[in-house]
Amino acid sequence: MTSPADERRTVLAVVAHPDDAEFSCGATLAAWAQEGWEVTLVVCTDGSGGGPDDAIDVGSAERRRISNIRKVEQRAAGEVMGLKEVVFLDYPDGMLEPSLALRRDIVRQIRRTRAYRFVCQSPDRVWTPGYVIGRYHPDHLAAAQASLAAVYPAAQNGWDFPELLAEGLPPSRVKELFVVGAPHLNYAVDISTTFELKLAALRCHVSQLGTDQAELAELIRQWAIERGEPFGLPMAETFHRVEN
Repeated sequence: MTSPADERRTVLAVVAHPDDAEFSCGATLAAWAQEGWEVTLVVCTDGSGGGPDDAIDVGSAERRRISNIRKVEQRAAGEVMGLKEVVFLDYPDGMLEPSLALRRDIVRQIRRTRAYRFVCQSPDRVWTPGYVIGRYHPDHLAAAQASLAAVYPAAQNGWDFPELLAEGLPPSRVKELFVVGAPHLNYAVDISTTFELKLAALRCHVSQLGTDQAELAELIRQWAIERGEPFGLPMAETFHRVEN
């Protein structure tokens, strides 16, 4: 892909939870970072719902502890991928909604970074057999809905959230939108040279994935190969891409 005509080389990726980016587009973000793009990752929630499913102690102190751990892990993974920064919006994990407040917070980040490329999760449930059930997570759907509304029209429209103008954040237009997990995939990124960085970033998320990730790594490798096949690539992460 050619360089943007206006010479912005900025990427903003918005996901619901720590480790969402690594699973969905980690190798792509790493590849773009290696190409000289400045990549910012925004995590909408605080990650505080990432404890064991059978947990009994789920009080505020324990949630803060888990949140702190996951933030450390996410920042470490960001360094592995070569990201410029990781931003946490700190909405409560498990209770994310596509509210106007969330939309405004994402618009703020688009305008602050002047993102040329924008990556987000899909707002669609897909009923294809074998589809990963984690994609149905309500936080994922909410983050995606708010993200798409932020990209268009709010980020490029000065009439939306005029309080951001007072913060010194004028309208900014996203030029390329990449949606992961969408029902229709029309674009693939060759990740054969950054696939190992994706796995290394996932290894940072010990609290969620443990220390022995060999089986997971092989599963992810197979997914990458399968996603690349329709596009003639050895390994790929796939998106629905739209130019704005």
